Amino acid sequence: MSRRCELTGKGPMSGNNVSHAKNRTRRRFLPNLNDVTLMSDALGRSFKLRISAAALRTIDHRGGLDAFLAKAKDVDLSDGALKIKKDIAKAQAAA
Repeated sequence: MSRRCELTGKGPMSGNNVSHAKNRTRRRFLPNLNDVTLMSDALGRSFKLRISAAALRTIDHRGGLDAFLAKAKDVDLSDGALKIKKDIAKAQAAA
């Protein structure tokens, strides 16, 4: 299981721990990933995703999973999220 957000593409970054004496040791900054179940209004069903806390706040801000995926770039999305996005677009076009 990769440490990458399925919706925003956020992954681990690297940097330094810097002590008071300015000693530098390498470290990793991992994204705050959570397993969540999100509901799609257009499809009427829920999806289990592993997303970052920042992505969850953005979904709430934009008004739900459907609105978030409509604005999201295809490059950032995982394969599963891209399939959900296409299904939602197809359902909205049919309605």
